[in-house]
Amino acid sequence: MAKKNSLRDTIEEAILSGVYVPGGRLEEKVLAEQYGVSRTPVREALRQLQEAGLVDIRERRGAVVCDNSPVDLVNMFEVMAGLEMLAVRLAVRRMTAADRESIQAAHEACRIARDVGADAYYYENEAFHRSIYHASGNPFLEQQASALHRRLQPYRRLQLRSLNRVGQSFEEHEAILNALLAGDAEAAESAIWNHVAIQADKFHNLFLQRQA
Repeated sequence: MAKKNSLRDTIEEAILSGVYVPGGRLEEKVLAEQYGVSRTPVREALRQLQEAGLVDIRERRGAVVCDNSPVDLVNMFEVMAGLEMLAVRLAVRRMTAADRESIQAAHEACRIARDVGADAYYYENEAFHRSIYHASGNPFLEQQASALHRRLQPYRRLQLRSLNRVGQSFEEHEAILNALLAGDAEAAESAIWNHVAIQADKFHNLFLQRQA
């Protein structure tokens, strides 16, 4: 399960909401003073944000907010959808009883989190998707899908909050789960493509709304 890092989440939210603008510097000392922490957790938060593609840590210049264009993000969501389609196709053929239990448990955790709020659901959503990657039985695919999933996580959370997508996302998870348990690879692929690729369109629409 993904674990919450409150400092990282706070800085992430400030970046996505425009408090820290693309190209702007994020100085460890300033952030430490602003958030009332030492520089060590700030450094770790910035490292995690670099992994998510929100921050670029440069020699001698320090951390700089990245400029991720909507087109780049839409392209990444489409690639993510393709990787997840492959993951469910392999999972239908290869998943073990333990994998089934893990996916079902992750789905039930999402059901509980759905009624708590977008942030709670955000973390359980990650666990659900990771359980499918693992069930593919392909460690390389699991690694690559997990890396891209982490890269897109901040934008998934933005959608969950801004577009009230939690309930719809859970219903889409249920369609994916039912297809997996039924051994229907075609239905599972279709369900997960609709679940992930639709986020590209919704993110683009959200960006246009924010620019209006």
